[in-house]
Amino acid sequence: MTQLRADQLSAHLGSELAPVYFIHGDETLLVDECADAVRVATREQGYSDRQVFTVDPGFDWQSLLAAGDSLSLFSERRVLELRLPTGKPGREGAKVLCEYVERPPEDTVLLIISAKLEPAARKSKWVQALDRAGVSVAIWPVAVAQLPAWIEQRMRAHDMQPGRDALRLIAERVEGNLLAAAQEIEKLYLLNGPGPLELETVTELVTDSARYDIFGLVDAALAGDAPHVQRILTGLRGEGVEPVLVLWALSREIRMLAGIARELQGGVTLARALASRRVWDKRKPLIGSALKRIRGRQWWTLLQRCAGLDRVIKGRAPGSAWDELLQLTLRLAGVAPLRNSA
Repeated sequence: MTQLRADQLSAHLGSELAPVYFIHGDETLLVDECADAVRVATREQGYSDRQVFTVDPGFDWQSLLAAGDSLSLFSERRVLELRLPTGKPGREGAKVLCEYVERPPEDTVLLIISAKLEPAARKSKWVQALDRAGVSVAIWPVAVAQLPAWIEQRMRAHDMQPGRDALRLIAERVEGNLLAAAQEIEKLYLLNGPGPLELETVTELVTDSARYDIFGLVDAALAGDAPHVQRILTGLRGEGVEPVLVLWALSREIRMLAGIARELQGGVTLARALASRRVWDKRKPLIGSALKRIRGRQWWTLLQRCAGLDRVIKGRAPGSAWDELLQLTLRLAGVAPLRNSA
């Protein structure tokens, strides 16, 4: 039995992999990062075949056992990824999980991604069986008092050197939301790069008004309001907002929507996909509208445009960053036709 903290997982994954990884908690950012770390480690060690199971109402638990018993068609090593959004497998699921870990198949890693476990569940037979079979990673919320230290740790991983006041300001703005904190760090790294980061720099680079206008631009594009998109983008350019910050907000949203579109094609309901990402109720109609307007591979076409725009902004490709941003937002608004790239 190995129980690890989230910050201990990477070191463990550098050695021989366990047959089972059980990641559970309600901090979506940390759960996703731990799951991604397991996926990367398995790919690096030759686990190239991956099957994903999502436990929805009516889920056939026997399909998990059947997958474990069957031979992979594509490679000798494979990953079975089981998503447990409620943290409750039910009586049949609990029985199947116990049965699976009694005789885990060779050359197979079972990755279970679960919501937060209730106190009673932590003492249940199926949880104890998973703990004995492999590695369990419980994700706990970061206390408000610990948030500045958490932010500093992530910044220093990017070679950023934040001052104490800068850390305090960021912590106050994100109000305990780790996903928001990670987004702030990413923006600051894009705009300031590695090195010292003081309060004045944070205040200058990430102002509340700029954030409002940029996210207003994203919402206007999702709503299909092309005239409003053009007005906001013109205003941002006139205020001297950095194009890389606008691209960051747009690409983040497009990446999320591409992921939702992929899950919808896989049979996941829109409500569950939005709930897993903690989308605010007031934004759900905007996202639903965009997903009806843009479908399937068209989202990946938009992501490719984001990558091309990034090269333009960095001077690695010809073109005007602001003209390209306008084209991207208009396509997101559904004004210009989208074609899949060859």
